[in-house]
Amino acid sequence: MNAAVTEQQSETVVIRPFKAAWMSVVLAIVLVVAFAVVAILLRSSNTGAIFEVSDQVAMMGVGIVLALGALLFATPRVRADAEGIEVRNVLLLQKRFSWLEVLSVSFPDGASFARLELPEDEYYGILAIQAVDRDRAVEAVRALRRLHKQAWADQP
Repeated sequence: MNAAVTEQQSETVVIRPFKAAWMSVVLAIVLVVAFAVVAILLRSSNTGAIFEVSDQVAMMGVGIVLALGALLFATPRVRADAEGIEVRNVLLLQKRFSWLEVLSVSFPDGASFARLELPEDEYYGILAIQAVDRDRAVEAVRALRRLHKQAWADQP
């Protein structure tokens, strides 16, 4: 199961988005194909402008850059264990929180993704758990809440 994979020995939970990842891959393919078609047809159009091979290469380059940007939405991930939670959102930057820093794991009504509630009314979004994943998101939040509860219960 892609949403939450649990290993019994170390109780590590890894969560990734499901639908957003698929949609970003489909979008990346569409962008590359569309820009390839435009690049191929660029020289055969009679618009009055003169397009060279360098323009075709540039169009393909733009398509590839946009496709890579679309694939960034497939990169969010959460890795949680008994000590804490590590969140990686779209820009490949990872942030680790100890469970003692986290007040709760919430998924507010109407929100697109879950979040970690932190002290002083702060929160940190978890893009790996998205509302469009429905049951997978519910399972993921429950798994994180279980780890959070266990970590707080183990404190003296």
